[in-house]
Amino acid sequence: MTYKAEYIWIDGSEPTAKLRSKTKIIADGAEPGTWGFDGSSTNQAEGRSSDRVLEPVATYPDPIRGGTHLLVLCEVFNIDGTPHESNTRAQLRPVADRFAAQQPLFGIEQEYTFFKGSRPLGFPDGGYPAPQGGYYCGVGADEIYGRAVVEKHLDNCLAAGLTISGINAEVMPGQWEFQVGPLSPLEVSDQLWIARWLLHRTAEDFGISATLEPKPARGDWNGAGAHTNFSTSAMRENYAAIIEACEALGRGDKPLEHIRNYGAGVEARLTGAHETAPWSEYSYGVSDRGASVRIPWQVEIDKMGYIEDRRPNANVDPYTVTRLIVDTCCTALGAADLV
Repeated sequence: MTYKAEYIWIDGSEPTAKLRSKTKIIADGAEPGTWGFDGSSTNQAEGRSSDRVLEPVATYPDPIRGGTHLLVLCEVFNIDGTPHESNTRAQLRPVADRFAAQQPLFGIEQEYTFFKGSRPLGFPDGGYPAPQGGYYCGVGADEIYGRAVVEKHLDNCLAAGLTISGINAEVMPGQWEFQVGPLSPLEVSDQLWIARWLLHRTAEDFGISATLEPKPARGDWNGAGAHTNFSTSAMRENYAAIIEACEALGRGDKPLEHIRNYGAGVEARLTGAHETAPWSEYSYGVSDRGASVRIPWQVEIDKMGYIEDRRPNANVDPYTVTRLIVDTCCTALGAADLV
């Protein structure tokens, strides 16, 4: 007997990487092992030396195929055993290890938009729908589009064992959100990539597409982000650590370093309107969705908890955003003796 293993990896497309996958048939009782692929077809190699290596790093039950079939998340390596330059997970691993004692946790809010053909789901063929206002967490066929896909995607994520904390309709028609976490940096990033793969694969069965484009509709419409909630053990106990983390994210060249790595097209989304801060200015505040970083009101009351970095785009690489936040905040907390 055999089972199907869907090998999933992140390619080398720029400026935004894409998900790729292919199926391997494996004998029952055998573990998914190292496999290869044609990197010249995924922007990860040239044709004259095209072999690249898939190294499994996490497996999940396959909710699409069911049974004993698996989803297999992989890192990409060169044939000499070194991580491929597109392998941002390999860049996160040592940072996560270095600051593991601070117990960093993340919850990432993944916004996305359904499209039918060339227009967002819910947009009429000509013109525009009613202005945004009633769509967020709305109900009813006149304001909500794509719920059947969203519910199926949620079921698939839960069946795969992912730590999904919730879903909701977002501000623009056809725009939705799911949340992954709280989890460690590697776990939240791995699970977000698998949840994204399941989103595209689930929508495929409904004949629609899902995009992580940060500004899917120009004009007076909200963009799509990946608001990133973060805490350490110290932040979960000490408000001074909350403030230090916020201050650290705004010091020196850190704001620009983060913005440059928070997803392609970030300037089009972070305009200072539509619940965003301008991309070129750093700020933080309590209950302020117009700030770069928000301290939830309950955190200020409790004097402990977490912060929300509202700058990352929907298309951000979670391995990159978690690496940057851990490195910046945990370094500062350690220097300030707030660990």
